[in-house]
Amino acid sequence: MRLSMTHDDVPENSTAYTAVLGIAQDGGFPQVGCQGACCRPAVTDPSRRRQVACLAVVDSRTDSRWLIDCTPDFSAQWALIGEITGKQEKSTPTGLLLTHAHIGHYTGLINFGREVLAADNVPTYVMPRMAEFLQSNEPWSSLVRDGNLALQIMSDGTSIDLGNGIEVTPFGVPHRGEFSETVGFEIAGVAQRVLYVPDADRWDGWETAIEKRIANVDVAYLDGTFFSADELPGRDMSQVAHPTILESMNRFATLPETERAKIRFLHFNHTNPAIDPESEAAKRIDDAGFGIAMEGECVGIS
Repeated sequence: MRLSMTHDDVPENSTAYTAVLGIAQDGGFPQVGCQGACCRPAVTDPSRRRQVACLAVVDSRTDSRWLIDCTPDFSAQWALIGEITGKQEKSTPTGLLLTHAHIGHYTGLINFGREVLAADNVPTYVMPRMAEFLQSNEPWSSLVRDGNLALQIMSDGTSIDLGNGIEVTPFGVPHRGEFSETVGFEIAGVAQRVLYVPDADRWDGWETAIEKRIANVDVAYLDGTFFSADELPGRDMSQVAHPTILESMNRFATLPETERAKIRFLHFNHTNPAIDPESEAAKRIDDAGFGIAMEGECVGIS
């Protein structure tokens, strides 16, 4: 598992692609304040560190660079985009698409203010409650008022045209809604489709079954926050709203091998042993026919 990318990682003959810029849960890895054995190796060995879950959509024909979510690791992740495109001079993303208002998914927006990028009306696609949240709370409201971000309201199931045959479609996902709705995204190019669902409470009760959404894409990045229900001693995991990887593998076990191979877990909590690609947990995922997202991996979509 790598922490950097180069232009050689771009799929051959692809003019547009997605790129994984992070695989960790909102607190990153290692997580601040954790003194446990789970984080200790990453404290002492920088090669084990992981950035917060984020997906980029890049179109080399127009040098367009869209980010799905804007994480606390935005600075490092934006540098990675420069490495993979081979062009460091672009100062701001073409646009942003936000899944929801939990800290790992939007707090990188602080970099767009006058103290850092002083960005000029970067298109920022959000659901209605997310827009209200950003407009009603400082310091985010200043970014809107000062013209650093230009909020664009999304609608469930309505595609957003990124140009050159690339479309991104938001869809509602059941997840804690204290501040905003939560959405996943389907990214469609002329060659392949990618599903991105970093946060979900459960797989049942969806308007469109998750299995149908997996069937409609070539790669599915899914919530893998926890590997099992015993990761948080003293916590009632039934009250922690995420499907564990073990639960997900059990649910998807009857899918054909080709469907299981599409699934790549990410958004790992610091307690999740699968964040280590050499772990027994990672081996169990691989043996069951599933995958783990890698920082730096690219999927050609056009």
